[in-house]
Amino acid sequence: MTSPLLEMTKINKTFSGVKALKTASFEVMEGEVHALLGANGAGKSTLMKILSGAYVQDSGDIILHSEKKVYQTPKEAKEHGIHCVYQEVDTAIVPELSVAENIVLDQFSQKGSFFVTKKRLERKAAGALKRIGAESIPLGQPASSLSLAEKQLVLIARSLLQKAKVLILDEPTAPLSSSETETLFEVIEDLKKERVGIIFISHRLPEVFRISSRITVMRDGETVGTYETQQTDSHQIIEAMLGATYRKEFQKRSLPIGDTLLEVRGFGDGQKVKDIHLSVKEGEVVGVAGLVGAGKTELAKALFGASKVESGDHLLKGKKRRIQSPRDAVQNGLALVPEERRKEGLFIHESVQHNLSFPSLKKVSNWLWINQKKEHQLARETIGSLGIKTAHEGVSANFLSGGNQQKVSIGKWLTDEASVFLFDEPTKGVDVGAKKEIFSLIQSLAEKRKGILYFSCELQEILAISDRILVMYDGRIVKELTKEEATQETILFYASGGTDLHERQDTRLTI
Repeated sequence: MTSPLLEMTKINKTFSGVKALKTASFEVMEGEVHALLGANGAGKSTLMKILSGAYVQDSGDIILHSEKKVYQTPKEAKEHGIHCVYQEVDTAIVPELSVAENIVLDQFSQKGSFFVTKKRLERKAAGALKRIGAESIPLGQPASSLSLAEKQLVLIARSLLQKAKVLILDEPTAPLSSSETETLFEVIEDLKKERVGIIFISHRLPEVFRISSRITVMRDGETVGTYETQQTDSHQIIEAMLGATYRKEFQKRSLPIGDTLLEVRGFGDGQKVKDIHLSVKEGEVVGVAGLVGAGKTELAKALFGASKVESGDHLLKGKKRRIQSPRDAVQNGLALVPEERRKEGLFIHESVQHNLSFPSLKKVSNWLWINQKKEHQLARETIGSLGIKTAHEGVSANFLSGGNQQKVSIGKWLTDEASVFLFDEPTKGVDVGAKKEIFSLIQSLAEKRKGILYFSCELQEILAISDRILVMYDGRIVKELTKEEATQETILFYASGGTDLHERQDTRLTI
Protein backbone atom coordinates (compact mmCIF):
# COMPACT_ATOMS: atom_id res chain seq x y z
CA MET A 1 0.00 0.00 0.00
CA THR A 2 1.24 3.53 -0.81
CA SER A 3 2.45 5.40 2.25
CA PRO A 4 0.53 8.57 3.20
CA LEU A 5 1.72 11.96 2.04
CA LEU A 6 1.08 13.24 5.58
CA GLU A 7 0.61 11.49 8.92
CA MET A 8 -0.23 12.98 12.30
CA THR A 9 0.01 10.36 15.04
CA LYS A 10 -0.84 10.48 18.76
CA ILE A 11 -1.00 14.28 18.89
CA ASN A 12 -1.55 15.74 22.37
CA LYS A 13 -2.10 19.38 23.29
CA THR A 14 -3.07 21.01 26.58
CA PHE A 15 -4.06 24.62 27.24
CA SER A 16 -4.02 25.86 30.86
CA GLY A 17 -4.52 22.32 32.15
CA VAL A 18 -7.36 21.53 29.73
CA LYS A 19 -6.67 18.75 27.23
CA ALA A 20 -7.61 20.01 23.78
CA LEU A 21 -6.22 16.98 21.93
CA LYS A 22 -5.82 13.42 23.22
CA THR A 23 -3.72 11.12 21.02
CA ALA A 24 -5.44 12.48 17.92
CA SER A 25 -4.42 11.05 14.55
CA PHE A 26 -5.00 11.99 10.93
CA GLU A 27 -3.53 11.25 7.50
CA VAL A 28 -3.91 12.29 3.88
CA MET A 29 -2.68 10.68 0.67
CA GLU A 30 -1.36 12.39 -2.45
CA GLY A 31 -4.22 13.59 -4.64
CA GLU A 32 -6.82 12.86 -1.95
CA VAL A 33 -9.53 15.01 -0.45
CA HIS A 34 -9.84 13.86 3.16
CA ALA A 35 -12.67 15.52 5.12
CA LEU A 36 -12.19 16.34 8.82
CA LEU A 37 -15.47 16.65 10.73
CA GLY A 38 -16.59 17.22 14.30
CA ALA A 39 -18.95 19.33 16.36
CA ASN A 40 -17.87 22.65 17.87
CA GLY A 41 -14.96 22.09 20.27
CA ALA A 42 -14.13 18.66 18.86
CA GLY A 43 -10.48 19.64 18.30
CA LYS A 44 -10.39 20.08 14.51
CA SER A 45 -9.03 23.61 14.58
CA THR A 46 -6.39 22.82 17.19
CA LEU A 47 -5.15 19.83 15.20
CA MET A 48 -4.94 21.89 12.00
CA LYS A 49 -3.22 24.80 13.77
CA ILE A 50 -0.55 22.35 14.91
CA LEU A 51 -0.16 21.08 11.36
CA SER A 52 0.10 24.62 9.98
CA GLY A 53 2.60 25.79 12.62
CA ALA A 54 0.34 28.12 14.63
CA TYR A 55 0.68 25.79 17.67
CA VAL A 56 3.32 23.24 18.64
CA GLN A 57 2.08 19.88 19.93
CA ASP A 58 3.01 18.70 23.44
CA SER A 59 3.70 15.22 22.06
CA GLY A 60 3.09 13.14 18.97
CA ASP A 61 4.56 13.12 15.46
CA ILE A 62 3.98 14.91 12.17
CA ILE A 63 5.39 12.90 9.27
CA LEU A 64 5.55 14.46 5.79
CA HIS A 65 6.90 12.35 2.91
CA SER A 66 8.11 9.79 5.52
CA GLU A 67 10.15 12.44 7.41
CA LYS A 68 9.31 13.69 10.92
CA LYS A 69 8.66 17.42 11.07
CA VAL A 70 8.18 19.96 13.85
CA TYR A 71 6.84 23.32 12.77
CA GLN A 72 7.55 26.19 15.16
CA THR A 73 5.87 28.84 12.97
CA PRO A 74 3.39 29.02 10.07
CA LYS A 75 6.30 30.23 7.89
CA GLU A 76 8.17 26.95 8.51
CA ALA A 77 5.06 24.93 7.67
CA LYS A 78 4.58 26.85 4.41
CA GLU A 79 8.24 26.29 3.47
CA HIS A 80 7.53 22.55 3.70
CA GLY A 81 4.38 22.83 1.58
CA ILE A 82 1.68 23.04 4.28
CA HIS A 83 -0.82 25.80 3.47
CA CYS A 84 -4.10 26.72 5.17
CA VAL A 85 -7.00 28.85 4.01
CA TYR A 86 -8.66 29.75 7.31
CA GLN A 87 -12.36 30.35 7.82
CA GLU A 88 -11.69 33.77 9.44
CA VAL A 89 -10.53 35.41 6.23
CA ASP A 90 -10.06 38.87 7.76
CA THR A 91 -7.26 37.56 9.97
CA ALA A 92 -5.23 36.59 6.89
CA ILE A 93 -6.02 39.55 4.63
CA VAL A 94 -4.03 42.81 4.89
CA PRO A 95 -6.79 45.37 4.23
CA GLU A 96 -4.48 48.25 3.28
CA LEU A 97 -2.74 46.25 0.53
CA SER A 98 -4.13 45.72 -2.94
CA VAL A 99 -5.63 42.47 -4.16
CA ALA A 100 -2.48 41.68 -6.12
CA GLU A 101 -0.21 42.42 -3.14
CA ASN A 102 -2.30 40.18 -0.90
CA ILE A 103 -2.11 37.30 -3.37
CA VAL A 104 1.70 37.38 -3.61
CA LEU A 105 2.19 38.24 0.08
CA ASP A 106 3.83 34.94 1.04
CA GLN A 107 6.46 35.36 -1.65
CA PHE A 108 7.73 38.65 -0.23
CA SER A 109 9.46 36.85 2.63
CA GLN A 110 11.13 34.26 0.44
CA LYS A 111 14.76 34.44 -0.62
CA GLY A 112 15.33 36.43 -3.76
CA SER A 113 11.89 38.05 -3.66
CA PHE A 114 12.73 41.32 -1.90
CA PHE A 115 12.56 43.34 -5.11
CA VAL A 116 9.60 42.74 -7.37
CA THR A 117 8.16 44.89 -10.12
CA LYS A 118 4.50 45.87 -10.06
CA LYS A 119 4.04 44.38 -13.51
CA ARG A 120 5.45 41.00 -12.44
CA LEU A 121 3.43 41.08 -9.23
CA GLU A 122 0.18 41.72 -11.07
CA ARG A 123 0.97 39.09 -13.70
CA LYS A 124 1.40 36.42 -11.03
CA ALA A 125 -1.72 37.53 -9.17
CA ALA A 126 -3.79 37.62 -12.37
CA GLY A 127 -2.71 34.10 -13.23
CA ALA A 128 -3.77 32.82 -9.81
CA LEU A 129 -7.18 34.53 -10.02
CA LYS A 130 -7.73 33.21 -13.53
CA ARG A 131 -7.06 29.70 -12.30
CA ILE A 132 -10.03 29.91 -9.95
CA GLY A 133 -12.27 31.84 -12.34
CA ALA A 134 -12.10 35.08 -10.35
CA GLU A 135 -10.60 37.39 -12.98
CA SER A 136 -13.34 39.94 -12.27
CA ILE A 137 -11.70 40.96 -8.95
CA PRO A 138 -9.67 44.14 -9.74
CA LEU A 139 -5.98 43.64 -8.94
CA GLY A 140 -5.41 47.22 -7.81
CA GLN A 141 -8.44 47.42 -5.53
CA PRO A 142 -7.73 47.62 -1.75
CA ALA A 143 -8.53 44.30 -0.07
CA SER A 144 -10.58 46.17 2.55
CA SER A 145 -13.24 46.91 -0.07
CA LEU A 146 -13.80 43.26 -1.01
CA SER A 147 -16.78 41.18 0.01
CA LEU A 148 -16.27 38.20 2.29
CA ALA A 149 -16.54 35.83 -0.67
CA GLU A 150 -13.99 37.81 -2.67
CA LYS A 151 -11.54 37.80 0.26
CA GLN A 152 -11.89 34.02 0.47
CA LEU A 153 -11.10 33.71 -3.23
CA VAL A 154 -8.03 35.93 -2.81
CA LEU A 155 -6.74 33.64 -0.04
CA ILE A 156 -7.31 30.57 -2.19
CA ALA A 157 -5.49 32.27 -5.07
CA ARG A 158 -2.60 33.07 -2.70
CA SER A 159 -2.25 29.43 -1.71
CA LEU A 160 -2.25 28.33 -5.35
CA LEU A 161 0.84 30.45 -6.08
CA GLN A 162 2.85 28.31 -3.67
CA LYS A 163 4.01 24.79 -4.36
CA ALA A 164 1.57 23.33 -1.86
CA LYS A 165 1.86 19.67 -0.92
CA VAL A 166 -0.97 19.80 1.62
CA LEU A 167 -3.78 22.36 1.44
CA ILE A 168 -6.09 22.82 4.45
CA LEU A 169 -9.47 24.31 3.53
CA ASP A 170 -11.29 25.37 6.71
CA GLU A 171 -14.99 25.93 5.89
CA PRO A 172 -13.99 27.31 2.48
CA THR A 173 -17.52 27.41 1.06
CA ALA A 174 -19.17 29.18 4.02
CA PRO A 175 -18.96 32.67 2.45
CA LEU A 176 -19.26 31.52 -1.17
CA SER A 177 -22.26 31.51 -3.47
CA SER A 178 -23.34 28.34 -5.30
CA SER A 179 -21.48 29.34 -8.47
CA GLU A 180 -18.35 30.26 -6.50
CA THR A 181 -18.55 26.93 -4.69
CA GLU A 182 -18.73 25.10 -8.01
CA THR A 183 -15.64 26.99 -9.18
CA LEU A 184 -13.80 26.01 -6.00
CA PHE A 185 -14.69 22.34 -6.51
CA GLU A 186 -13.28 22.53 -10.04
CA VAL A 187 -10.06 23.94 -8.59
CA ILE A 188 -9.96 21.11 -6.05
CA GLU A 189 -10.29 18.55 -8.83
CA ASP A 190 -7.36 20.16 -10.65
CA LEU A 191 -5.26 20.11 -7.45
CA LYS A 192 -6.02 16.41 -7.00
CA LYS A 193 -4.58 15.76 -10.46
CA GLU A 194 -1.44 17.64 -9.35
CA ARG A 195 -1.21 15.20 -6.41
CA VAL A 196 -1.88 17.84 -3.75
CA GLY A 197 -3.34 16.39 -0.54
CA ILE A 198 -6.41 18.37 0.54
CA ILE A 199 -7.88 18.48 4.04
CA PHE A 200 -11.49 19.65 3.74
CA ILE A 201 -13.22 20.93 6.88
CA SER A 202 -16.93 21.64 6.51
CA HIS A 203 -20.26 21.39 8.34
CA ARG A 204 -22.06 20.90 5.02
CA LEU A 205 -22.40 17.14 4.67
CA PRO A 206 -23.66 17.12 1.06
CA GLU A 207 -20.43 18.89 0.05
CA VAL A 208 -18.35 16.49 2.12
CA PHE A 209 -19.91 13.44 0.48
CA ARG A 210 -19.53 14.97 -2.95
CA ILE A 211 -15.88 16.07 -2.75
CA SER A 212 -14.09 13.70 -0.33
CA SER A 213 -12.82 10.14 -0.61
CA ARG A 214 -12.46 9.64 3.16
CA ILE A 215 -13.98 11.22 6.27
CA THR A 216 -12.35 11.41 9.71
CA VAL A 217 -14.54 12.36 12.69
CA MET A 218 -13.23 13.99 15.88
CA ARG A 219 -15.02 14.33 19.21
CA ASP A 220 -13.79 15.79 22.50
CA GLY A 221 -10.22 16.11 21.21
CA GLU A 222 -9.97 12.53 20.01
CA THR A 223 -10.14 10.82 16.62
CA VAL A 224 -13.16 8.52 16.83
CA GLY A 225 -13.13 7.03 13.34
CA THR A 226 -12.14 7.24 9.67
CA TYR A 227 -14.66 6.18 7.04
CA GLU A 228 -14.54 5.55 3.29
CA THR A 229 -17.00 8.11 1.94
CA GLN A 230 -18.64 5.69 -0.48
CA GLN A 231 -19.22 3.14 2.29
CA THR A 232 -20.90 5.38 4.87
CA ASP A 233 -23.82 7.83 5.06
CA SER A 234 -24.75 11.05 6.82
CA HIS A 235 -26.54 9.26 9.67
CA GLN A 236 -23.48 7.21 10.60
CA ILE A 237 -21.27 10.32 10.46
CA ILE A 238 -23.69 12.34 12.59
CA GLU A 239 -23.86 9.55 15.19
CA ALA A 240 -20.04 9.50 15.34
CA MET A 241 -19.94 13.28 15.79
CA LEU A 242 -22.49 13.35 18.60
CA GLY A 243 -21.32 10.39 20.68
CA ALA A 244 -23.04 9.56 23.96
CA THR A 245 -26.32 11.12 25.03
CA TYR A 246 -25.94 14.59 26.47
CA ARG A 247 -27.09 15.02 30.07
CA LYS A 248 -28.89 18.33 30.09
CA GLU A 249 -27.69 20.70 32.80
CA PHE A 250 -30.45 23.18 32.06
CA GLN A 251 -34.02 22.69 30.99
CA LYS A 252 -36.38 25.57 30.26
CA ARG A 253 -39.52 25.49 32.36
CA SER A 254 -42.76 25.32 30.39
CA LEU A 255 -44.64 28.59 30.34
CA PRO A 256 -47.98 29.62 28.83
CA ILE A 257 -47.40 31.08 25.36
CA GLY A 258 -49.16 34.39 24.59
CA ASP A 259 -49.83 36.53 21.55
CA THR A 260 -47.46 36.94 18.61
CA LEU A 261 -44.89 39.69 19.22
CA LEU A 262 -42.79 39.49 16.06
CA GLU A 263 -43.52 37.99 12.66
CA VAL A 264 -41.69 38.25 9.33
CA ARG A 265 -42.93 36.98 5.97
CA GLY A 266 -40.89 36.47 2.81
CA PHE A 267 -37.94 38.16 4.52
CA GLY A 268 -34.63 38.43 2.64
CA ASP A 269 -31.52 40.61 2.35
CA GLY A 270 -30.88 39.91 -1.33
CA GLN A 271 -27.69 38.06 -0.43
CA LYS A 272 -27.45 35.40 2.27
CA VAL A 273 -30.93 35.48 3.84
CA LYS A 274 -33.69 34.12 1.59
CA ASP A 275 -37.48 33.96 1.95
CA ILE A 276 -37.64 33.72 5.75
CA HIS A 277 -40.97 33.12 7.48
CA LEU A 278 -40.88 33.08 11.29
CA SER A 279 -42.66 34.30 14.38
CA VAL A 280 -42.11 34.51 18.13
CA LYS A 281 -44.76 34.88 20.83
CA GLU A 282 -44.96 36.19 24.38
CA GLY A 283 -43.05 33.92 26.77
CA GLU A 284 -41.66 31.82 23.90
CA VAL A 285 -38.03 30.92 23.16
CA VAL A 286 -37.60 30.05 19.49
CA GLY A 287 -34.27 28.39 18.74
CA VAL A 288 -32.72 29.10 15.34
CA ALA A 289 -30.22 26.32 14.72
CA GLY A 290 -27.66 26.19 11.96
CA LEU A 291 -24.05 25.38 11.28
CA VAL A 292 -21.26 27.70 10.17
CA GLY A 293 -22.31 29.71 7.13
CA ALA A 294 -26.02 28.89 7.45
CA GLY A 295 -26.97 32.59 7.69
CA LYS A 296 -27.98 32.85 11.36
CA THR A 297 -25.95 35.98 12.10
CA GLU A 298 -27.04 37.62 8.85
CA LEU A 299 -30.69 36.94 9.73
CA ALA A 300 -30.29 38.33 13.26
CA LYS A 301 -28.71 41.53 11.92
CA ALA A 302 -31.34 41.91 9.21
CA LEU A 303 -34.17 41.54 11.75
CA PHE A 304 -32.50 44.23 13.87
CA GLY A 305 -32.11 46.62 10.93
CA ALA A 306 -28.31 46.38 11.04
CA SER A 307 -28.18 45.24 7.39
CA LYS A 308 -30.25 46.14 4.36
CA VAL A 309 -33.48 44.20 3.74
CA GLU A 310 -34.54 43.68 0.14
CA SER A 311 -37.89 41.95 0.59
CA GLY A 312 -40.55 40.85 3.04
CA ASP A 313 -42.81 42.24 5.76
CA HIS A 314 -41.92 43.04 9.36
CA LEU A 315 -44.87 42.79 11.77
CA LEU A 316 -44.65 43.77 15.43
CA LYS A 317 -47.69 42.94 17.54
CA GLY A 318 -49.66 42.48 14.33
CA LYS A 319 -48.78 45.83 12.76
CA LYS A 320 -46.44 46.32 9.80
CA ARG A 321 -43.30 48.27 10.69
CA ARG A 322 -40.36 49.60 8.69
CA ILE A 323 -37.18 48.43 10.42
CA GLN A 324 -34.42 50.05 8.38
CA SER A 325 -31.90 50.73 11.13
CA PRO A 326 -31.02 49.60 14.66
CA ARG A 327 -32.63 52.81 15.87
CA ASP A 328 -35.93 51.75 14.27
CA ALA A 329 -35.56 48.33 15.89
CA VAL A 330 -34.93 49.71 19.38
CA GLN A 331 -37.86 52.13 19.08
CA ASN A 332 -40.08 49.17 18.19
CA GLY A 333 -38.96 47.03 21.13
CA LEU A 334 -36.25 44.87 19.53
CA ALA A 335 -32.91 44.17 21.24
CA LEU A 336 -29.90 42.39 19.72
CA VAL A 337 -27.11 40.66 21.66
CA PRO A 338 -24.59 40.14 18.83
CA GLU A 339 -22.17 37.24 18.35
CA GLU A 340 -19.08 39.48 18.33
CA ARG A 341 -19.66 41.11 21.71
CA ARG A 342 -16.25 42.86 21.90
CA LYS A 343 -16.64 44.29 18.40
CA GLU A 344 -20.37 44.96 18.17
CA GLY A 345 -21.97 44.46 21.58
CA LEU A 346 -19.85 46.67 23.82
CA PHE A 347 -17.86 49.85 23.99
CA ILE A 348 -14.99 47.68 25.07
CA HIS A 349 -12.77 50.47 26.46
CA GLU A 350 -15.58 52.25 28.29
CA SER A 351 -16.70 51.50 31.86
CA VAL A 352 -19.29 48.90 32.78
CA GLN A 353 -21.49 51.77 33.97
CA HIS A 354 -21.42 53.60 30.63
CA ASN A 355 -22.06 50.39 28.70
CA LEU A 356 -25.10 49.52 30.82
CA SER A 357 -26.64 52.99 30.62
CA PHE A 358 -26.11 53.68 26.91
CA PRO A 359 -29.45 52.30 25.57
CA SER A 360 -31.28 54.03 28.45
CA LEU A 361 -29.85 57.53 28.16
CA LYS A 362 -33.32 59.07 28.26
CA LYS A 363 -33.86 57.55 31.71
CA VAL A 364 -30.58 58.80 33.15
CA SER A 365 -30.24 62.21 31.50
CA ASN A 366 -31.68 65.67 31.93
CA TRP A 367 -31.73 67.30 28.52
CA LEU A 368 -28.08 67.28 27.36
CA TRP A 369 -26.56 66.20 30.68
CA ILE A 370 -26.29 62.72 32.12
CA ASN A 371 -27.43 62.45 35.73
CA GLN A 372 -24.49 60.52 37.15
CA LYS A 373 -26.42 59.53 40.27
CA LYS A 374 -29.18 57.88 38.15
CA GLU A 375 -26.61 56.26 35.86
CA HIS A 376 -24.69 54.94 38.85
CA GLN A 377 -27.88 53.52 40.42
CA LEU A 378 -28.97 51.86 37.16
CA ALA A 379 -25.55 50.24 36.76
CA ARG A 380 -25.44 48.97 40.35
CA GLU A 381 -28.94 47.48 40.06
CA THR A 382 -28.07 45.66 36.82
CA ILE A 383 -24.72 44.44 38.16
CA GLY A 384 -26.48 43.07 41.22
CA SER A 385 -29.37 41.42 39.39
CA LEU A 386 -27.13 39.73 36.81
CA GLY A 387 -24.29 38.85 39.17
CA ILE A 388 -21.72 40.67 37.02
CA LYS A 389 -18.34 40.09 38.67
CA THR A 390 -16.52 43.42 38.70
CA ALA A 391 -14.67 45.36 41.40
CA HIS A 392 -16.92 48.36 40.75
CA GLU A 393 -19.04 49.85 37.99
CA GLY A 394 -16.21 52.10 36.78
CA VAL A 395 -14.05 49.18 35.60
CA SER A 396 -13.42 49.09 31.84
CA ALA A 397 -15.40 46.33 30.07
CA ASN A 398 -12.11 45.22 28.51
CA PHE A 399 -10.96 43.86 31.88
CA LEU A 400 -13.98 41.59 32.48
CA SER A 401 -14.03 37.87 31.70
CA GLY A 402 -15.85 36.74 28.55
CA GLY A 403 -18.88 35.62 30.56
CA ASN A 404 -19.16 38.91 32.42
CA GLN A 405 -18.72 40.89 29.21
CA GLN A 406 -21.64 38.94 27.81
CA LYS A 407 -23.73 39.75 30.87
CA VAL A 408 -23.04 43.45 30.29
CA SER A 409 -23.91 43.06 26.60
CA ILE A 410 -27.25 41.52 27.66
CA GLY A 411 -27.84 43.71 30.72
CA LYS A 412 -27.89 46.98 28.82
CA TRP A 413 -31.14 45.89 27.12
CA LEU A 414 -33.01 44.89 30.28
CA THR A 415 -35.52 47.71 30.16
CA ASP A 416 -39.28 47.66 29.98
CA GLU A 417 -39.15 48.97 26.40
CA ALA A 418 -37.64 45.80 24.87
CA SER A 419 -40.19 43.09 24.09
CA VAL A 420 -38.25 40.85 21.64
CA PHE A 421 -34.67 39.75 22.28
CA LEU A 422 -32.37 38.42 19.55
CA PHE A 423 -29.53 36.36 21.05
CA ASP A 424 -26.81 35.51 18.48
CA GLU A 425 -24.47 32.78 19.85
CA PRO A 426 -24.84 34.22 23.39
CA THR A 427 -22.66 31.57 25.09
CA LYS A 428 -19.75 31.78 22.64
CA GLY A 429 -16.49 31.80 24.59
CA VAL A 430 -18.03 31.67 28.08
CA ASP A 431 -17.56 29.02 30.75
CA VAL A 432 -20.15 26.53 31.99
CA GLY A 433 -21.10 28.63 35.01
CA ALA A 434 -21.74 31.72 32.89
CA LYS A 435 -23.76 29.62 30.43
CA LYS A 436 -26.13 28.53 33.21
CA GLU A 437 -26.54 32.13 34.35
CA ILE A 438 -27.29 33.28 30.78
CA PHE A 439 -29.85 30.47 30.41
CA SER A 440 -31.48 31.50 33.70
CA LEU A 441 -31.62 35.09 32.49
CA ILE A 442 -33.36 34.00 29.29
CA GLN A 443 -35.81 31.98 31.38
CA SER A 444 -36.58 35.07 33.47
CA LEU A 445 -37.16 37.13 30.32
CA ALA A 446 -39.62 34.51 29.07
CA GLU A 447 -41.40 34.65 32.42
CA LYS A 448 -41.79 38.41 31.91
CA ARG A 449 -43.65 37.67 28.62
CA LYS A 450 -40.72 38.67 26.41
CA GLY A 451 -40.17 36.88 23.10
CA ILE A 452 -36.73 35.38 22.47
CA LEU A 453 -35.03 34.28 19.25
CA TYR A 454 -31.99 32.20 20.19
CA PHE A 455 -29.51 31.79 17.30
CA SER A 456 -26.89 29.09 17.88
CA CYS A 457 -24.92 26.26 16.31
CA GLU A 458 -24.67 24.60 19.76
CA LEU A 459 -27.36 21.95 19.38
CA GLN A 460 -27.35 20.90 23.03
CA GLU A 461 -28.16 24.47 24.05
CA ILE A 462 -30.88 24.83 21.42
CA LEU A 463 -32.57 21.67 22.71
CA ALA A 464 -32.31 22.78 26.34
CA ILE A 465 -33.60 26.34 25.97
CA SER A 466 -36.15 26.27 23.11
CA ASP A 467 -39.91 25.82 22.98
CA ARG A 468 -39.73 25.51 19.19
CA ILE A 469 -36.79 25.07 16.81
CA LEU A 470 -36.19 26.46 13.31
CA VAL A 471 -33.34 24.89 11.34
CA MET A 472 -31.36 27.00 8.85
CA TYR A 473 -29.32 25.80 5.89
CA ASP A 474 -27.83 27.98 3.16
CA GLY A 475 -29.75 31.11 4.19
CA ARG A 476 -33.17 29.47 4.46
CA ILE A 477 -35.31 27.94 7.20
CA VAL A 478 -35.57 24.37 5.98
CA LYS A 479 -37.37 22.73 8.91
CA GLU A 480 -39.49 23.61 11.94
CA LEU A 481 -39.45 21.17 14.86
CA THR A 482 -41.44 21.05 18.07
CA LYS A 483 -39.55 20.58 21.32
CA GLU A 484 -40.93 17.05 21.56
CA GLU A 485 -39.79 15.85 18.11
CA ALA A 486 -36.39 17.57 18.06
CA THR A 487 -33.19 15.60 18.68
CA GLN A 488 -29.57 16.51 18.04
CA GLU A 489 -29.45 14.09 15.16
CA THR A 490 -32.62 15.41 13.57
CA ILE A 491 -31.42 19.03 13.79
CA LEU A 492 -27.97 18.16 12.47
CA PHE A 493 -29.51 16.17 9.62
CA TYR A 494 -31.44 19.19 8.31
CA ALA A 495 -28.69 21.69 9.21
CA SER A 496 -26.28 19.67 7.07
CA GLY A 497 -28.53 19.76 4.00
CA GLY A 498 -30.69 16.66 4.57
CA THR A 499 -34.23 16.63 3.21
CA ASP A 500 -37.44 14.82 4.11
CA LEU A 501 -37.29 12.96 0.81
CA HIS A 502 -34.13 11.11 1.83
CA GLU A 503 -34.74 10.93 5.56
CA ARG A 504 -34.86 7.50 7.12
CA GLN A 505 -37.78 6.40 9.21
CA ASP A 506 -35.47 5.72 12.16
CA THR A 507 -34.13 9.27 12.48
CA ARG A 508 -34.12 9.10 16.28
CA LEU A 509 -31.10 7.34 17.69
CA THR A 510 -30.60 5.95 21.16
CA ILE A 511 -26.98 6.77 21.90
